[in-house]
Amino acid sequence: MTWATRNIPDLTGKNAVVTGANGGLGFESSKALAAAGAHVVMAARNLQKVEMARQRILGEHSEASLELQELDLASLDSVAGAAAAIKERHPSIDILVNNAGVMGIPERRTADGFEMQFGTNHLGHFALTAQLWPALVAGDGARLVAITSFARHNRGRFDPTDPPLRGEYEAWRAYGQSKMANLRFALELDRKARRAGLPIESLIVHPGLTHTDLQANSARESGGGRSQRFWAKWVQRIGMKAPRGALSQIRAVTDPQAKGGQFYSPRFVTAGATVRRPLTPWTRRSRQLGVLWQVSERMTGVKFDI
Repeated sequence: MTWATRNIPDLTGKNAVVTGANGGLGFESSKALAAAGAHVVMAARNLQKVEMARQRILGEHSEASLELQELDLASLDSVAGAAAAIKERHPSIDILVNNAGVMGIPERRTADGFEMQFGTNHLGHFALTAQLWPALVAGDGARLVAITSFARHNRGRFDPTDPPLRGEYEAWRAYGQSKMANLRFALELDRKARRAGLPIESLIVHPGLTHTDLQANSARESGGGRSQRFWAKWVQRIGMKAPRGALSQIRAVTDPQAKGGQFYSPRFVTAGATVRRPLTPWTRRSRQLGVLWQVSERMTGVKFDI
């Protein structure tokens, strides 16, 4: 049977945090979780846009329980402030969807001097998860999900000696590195949680070729780069709509049959029903997973001791 939002169990009493909740996959995840009864913290950089997103959800689900949280993943100060505010309001968190991200953009730096794609897609989420960890431990068997890219995490390479890619920046290489980091972080988090005997599960998803503003923003920021324009046009023509693309991450954090360390994506990689897919053995090499963890702690200055 094809998995759909109708299969989401009752989430009444659950607290969820979704990053990048103002649009695309984050918006659809927020809407689906709230419709199933969860209280959803909609975290995003632009409060005006995320308030508009909240109103859209309330227009469809008037009883939805939603709150807003300003969060700029490209600033460790913003991440720390957001995590502290969320924990103060919610001592326990049951679902964390690390959804927000940027893709294929020109070389830029975060507020802390990190390469923007690695800093936003990985380091920001690493620091946020670490600082929300006490609330996740207090949750009822918390679920976390990281968003990778099937093509990019397989082709991505992580250089622990030079994550900023100084002097050799290439937009898609940087994106691939960030998506590889998302995958490795999620797997190492799940491994550490299991070794500590914690009932917390960390999963990975690939949303497929989904038509959201991600590709259009990539084309805009690149000044109309050829490959960015290609993907923006291609996804507009054949990509899945956002509600369909979001199913992988929604399933990962709600399906009782899903387990930590598993990978969900569309059946045909770019499209199709959301299914569990195998991970290649090399993605689970413990040494590589551990090195990324150490580099992430050093770069962010955030000790993540499970």
